Amino acid sequence: MTYRETCNYLFNQMPMFEKQGASGYKEGLDNTLKLDEHFGHPHQAYKTIHVAGTNGKGSCAHTIAAILQECGYKTGLYTSPHLVDFSERIRVNGHPIDENYVVSFVEKEKSFFEPLHPSFFEVTTAMAFKYFKDMEVDIAVIEVGLGGRLDCTNIITPILSVITNISLDHTKLLGSSLEQIAMEKAGIMKKGVPVVIGETTPETRMVFEAVAQETGAPVTFAEDHPEVISVGESNLGIRYTTAHYGLVYGELQGFCQEKNANTILTACRILEDEGYMYRFADDDNSEAKGQEVAKGFKSVCEITGLRGRWQTVSESPKVICDTGHNVGGWQYISRQLSQVECRKKHIIFGLVDDKDMDGIMELLPKDAIYHFTKADTKRAVSENVLKIIGEQHGLHGESFPSVAEAWQNARKSCASDDFIFVGGSSYVVADFFKNCI
Repeated sequence: MTYRETCNYLFNQMPMFEKQGASGYKEGLDNTLKLDEHFGHPHQAYKTIHVAGTNGKGSCAHTIAAILQECGYKTGLYTSPHLVDFSERIRVNGHPIDENYVVSFVEKEKSFFEPLHPSFFEVTTAMAFKYFKDMEVDIAVIEVGLGGRLDCTNIITPILSVITNISLDHTKLLGSSLEQIAMEKAGIMKKGVPVVIGETTPETRMVFEAVAQETGAPVTFAEDHPEVISVGESNLGIRYTTAHYGLVYGELQGFCQEKNANTILTACRILEDEGYMYRFADDDNSEAKGQEVAKGFKSVCEITGLRGRWQTVSESPKVICDTGHNVGGWQYISRQLSQVECRKKHIIFGLVDDKDMDGIMELLPKDAIYHFTKADTKRAVSENVLKIIGEQHGLHGESFPSVAEAWQNARKSCASDDFIFVGGSSYVVADFFKNCI
C-alpha cells in the first residue's frame, strides 16, 4: 500500500470517533492492553507526560513539548485530531512520523490487530507508542483522546499529569454534569504521580481533591499558585510577566492562552522540582533556564507544527481561524471577536452533531455576516439546519455545502478592511487548510 492508501485504510476500515461520533468510540482498555503486550510495552522505554482536559490540552501539550525540546530532550508528541495529514498526530522533535513507518507498521501488524476489531484511535496510539520507542525519545507528551479514565492513552504511568479544565463537552459519553466529566478526566491520576490542575469550579475541585486523596497523587492547583503575574500585548506575542521565568512572550494568541500559560508554567515548576528540566543546562544559571522556557512559548508553532489557535492566515483582509468547538472555548472566542475592529465581520461557521448548538450560537456576535457551512465529515450538522437555528439566535447569513464554497463567497463579498473568522469546529478549520489556502 502507498501512504495515502494506508491512511484511507485506517480512516475507513476501523471505527473512528472523529468521523462517526459515539459509534466510533470504543470504551475500555482491553484492545489497548493486548496491543501494548504485543509490542512489548513500548511506552515503558521513555518518560511520559499525560495531558487531559476539555479545552486547552492541545496548546498545553504542544508548548510543554516545545519547552522540553529546548531543554535538550528528544521529545515525542502525540495529539489529535490532525488538521491536514495523519502524520501530524505523531511527532518527534516537531517532525511528523515518517510516512514509510506508517505504511510498514500497518502492513506488518494488521494480521495481528484486525481480529481484535480495534478502533482507529487504539491502533494509532499503539503506533505512536512504538514509534517513540523506535526513535529512542527521552520523553513523550501524550494528549488524551477523549475523557481520561477509559482513554487508551491511560495505560502509561507518567512523570506528570496535567488536567487543563472541565466544561460540558461529549456529554453523551462522559456525563451530563461537570462532576461526572471531572471524574472521567481525573481517571488519569496515578499513585505518587504529581498532577497539575489548570482551572476548577467548586464542583470540579471537590472531585479532583477526592480522587487525589484516594489515589495518592500530589495535586497542585495552578490557580492557587499563579505563575503569570500580568499579561499585556506586544509585537512579539502575548507578554507574560511570570513569577519564576521573567518575561515570556507567547506565540499562541487568543484570550484563553493566559489560563493555558499559567497551567504550563506551573507544570514546568513541578518538572523542575522533580529534576526533569534543563537536561544540559547549568543548574545555577537561572537566566538560561528562563530563556529555554521563553523559547518554547515564543516559537511553539515553529517547533511543534501547531496550527489553528487564533491563527492569522491573512492581513488584508484579516483572516483568522480557531479550532475552539464547544461552549467553554467560545466563551473566549466570542469576547475576542467582539473586540475586533473592522468594517464588516464575516464568520464562516460549522459544527458537528454532539455540540451544544444553542449554547454556542448564543455566544456568537450578532453584528456579523454568517456563512454557515458543513465540514467534510459525517458528524457535521447540515448547513441549512445551522442557518435556521442561527436565525433563531439573531444570526443572519447564507448557507453553503462546503467550507471552500463558504470561503469563496466570503472572500468575494468582503473588502480589504473587513474581517473573516473561520471556525466552530476543528473539521471546518481542517477543510479550510486543505482546500482554501
